[in-house]
Amino acid sequence: MISYLKKRWFLTCLVIVIPVGFSLGLLIPREQIQRLSTDYVGNATRYIVAFVLFLMSVTLDIRKLTAAMKAPAPVFWACVVNFAALPLVAIPLSKLQLTSDFAVGLIITACVPSTMASASVWTRKAKGNDAISLLCTIITNGLCFLVTPFWLSVALGDSITLDTIEMIERLFYTALIPIACGQVARTTLSIRTIADDKKTLFGSIAQVCILTLVLWASVKGGGQLQVADSSEMTFVTVIVIFFSCIMLHVFGLAMAFYGGQVFRFKREDIVATVFSGSQKTLPIGIFIATDLLANRDLPFAAFPILMFHASQLIMDTLLIEPLGKWAEKSSSSGAGSS
Repeated sequence: MISYLKKRWFLTCLVIVIPVGFSLGLLIPREQIQRLSTDYVGNATRYIVAFVLFLMSVTLDIRKLTAAMKAPAPVFWACVVNFAALPLVAIPLSKLQLTSDFAVGLIITACVPSTMASASVWTRKAKGNDAISLLCTIITNGLCFLVTPFWLSVALGDSITLDTIEMIERLFYTALIPIACGQVARTTLSIRTIADDKKTLFGSIAQVCILTLVLWASVKGGGQLQVADSSEMTFVTVIVIFFSCIMLHVFGLAMAFYGGQVFRFKREDIVATVFSGSQKTLPIGIFIATDLLANRDLPFAAFPILMFHASQLIMDTLLIEPLGKWAEKSSSSGAGSS
């Protein structure tokens, strides 16, 4: 049990932090939560997200990307699944939600870029080509300040007021600049050596920072429960969004896998597109839900993002072994067909 908790400590902490945050939100006066959000936490959230993305970026070895750049089709396909197909699927799924918070949260989940770390880690464990997942990560995160606001505007334009220009500007400074700084920092030998040697430590620090964002999102949600209409937050409401998150991720997995077979990618390349194309990053999603949309009265918008992240970790962990065995099998045609 202890060994399992060590390996799954982040997922375990998520399960603990969310109810603790809700409980605190119910105990603290709502006016005090709003004052904290306005005076302190709003700015702190941006710095924490920027710090997380810097830590994740500085550990990405861009030198591995040469081979992926020479054969870019799998990278392009992973980006298409991640940044085009998933938002298009999320739009009709959002119409099924029983609260506007969950509908908006599902859209945000689908519009954020690929994960900064886990996609490459999962790809490597499953014998895939991690250069492809790395390049997909860099491209989607580098373009998120343009693509994410575009999809949010398309999907939510009629139901919620968005300042698209402000969102682009904030994501540019909060996401693109820290990612670029992380890669620039890697050009210094001493920093690159430290980042490579301490990759696990850097990842753990980033995950602790993410847990603080999740805790605050939960506190805000608990505060909103003090005045929320209890008829909106029912068991059925939660089940609908939970299965919607699972369906969204499964669609991404299936589209990346079977599309890779249709295009006759190598098996190790298909494994990379499966993980990088279907996974979504948590910090940018939480940032959008709790900061950029803080004044839109959508306190529970962060929870579909948390549900999606937790479910993708569980499902993708289960896929590592079968995909790894599949990737190792020889194929007479040398392509990705089974």
